[in-house]
Amino acid sequence: MSGLDRLAGVLRLRPWAPRPGSVRNERPDWAGTLARGKSPAEVPGLLASLYSLCGHAHRLCAQMALQAVERGEAPADAAAARALQHETLCEHARRIGLDWPAALSPAAAGDASRSLQACPPLRSREADLRDARLWLQKHLLAMPAADWLRGWEASPAWWSDWSTAGHGWLPALVRDARAAADWPVAAAEPLHAHAGAVSLRQLAASLRGTPGFSRQPLWQDDCAETGCWTRLNDAARPLPATPWQRLGSRVAELVRLSLPDEPGRSGSGWLAFGALQVAPGEGLAWVEMARGLLVHHAALDGAGRVAAYQVLAPTEWNFHAEGAVAAALERLRPAHGAFAQRRIAALMAAYDPCVRFEVESQPMEEERAHA
Repeated sequence: MSGLDRLAGVLRLRPWAPRPGSVRNERPDWAGTLARGKSPAEVPGLLASLYSLCGHAHRLCAQMALQAVERGEAPADAAAARALQHETLCEHARRIGLDWPAALSPAAAGDASRSLQACPPLRSREADLRDARLWLQKHLLAMPAADWLRGWEASPAWWSDWSTAGHGWLPALVRDARAAADWPVAAAEPLHAHAGAVSLRQLAASLRGTPGFSRQPLWQDDCAETGCWTRLNDAARPLPATPWQRLGSRVAELVRLSLPDEPGRSGSGWLAFGALQVAPGEGLAWVEMARGLLVHHAALDGAGRVAAYQVLAPTEWNFHAEGAVAAALERLRPAHGAFAQRRIAALMAAYDPCVRFEVESQPMEEERAHA
């Protein structure tokens, strides 16, 4: 294992192995180790650096969790909402422009790279949303963003219709990916633990009292999944049935975040976040970020320093050893050969872990046993 893997961790995938052996998450729990003994002022910057892919979401979540210890619920902050909107939009754009071509359609890499270079929010934190929408229209959607979103909301067939008839590198990539990505995955329950104070206190109790909970979490004694398809503001929408449809959910959220504010539908009001004091000296905060629901849990000692700290990230829910991705990998068969590898690539692009993953081979006799 490389030094970087020891620091950041790695997901090890064993397709067609029975659960819990199909996914092994080796991500270390650095947050608790590094935050313990620190002052509350030191922790947000430390965790933003540690989890740099979504640094603003971690900084915001840490600030709110620690503020909640003393002040109770964190007040809504319009500037924080706008910053979260900007970072999440940028993260979706990066993953679509960088990861999707590499995993799903290498022929699209050149056009995707040129599109990213022209993306206004990636070039400046002060970019106007109008510029982002014009960029989407020209480089990704080949139509106005608001029209695209109306189509997505109006019909389950929109993703298929748009990719079939659309022009440009992204519709072509989506068409190319469909054969490998449009296969049924038995979804876990959507994670909506942040729907109310009672469920948030239950989550805090699990983080406080269950050793290893932040590494292999369960919600109401079962696995759960989280992503941009499990937002509180979209809870009535059915979960996507396939990795291909989850890719569509990512494009849809990118479009939503480029649109003007409309409560519960688009803009900076789309992503839920908040905090509360769950016990004396103990705060919990949550943020809907690019990969799903992020939770920070903090406890301070009598001297006002961090006594315990847990980060519960989307990767731990989605890549649980008994979860939806593990079940999908278990169903694959060695006889699928290269096509199975394409399916794995599509699955990982859809669920998007925040660490590197490796697909491990198995001894031939084990492969035959599961054929």
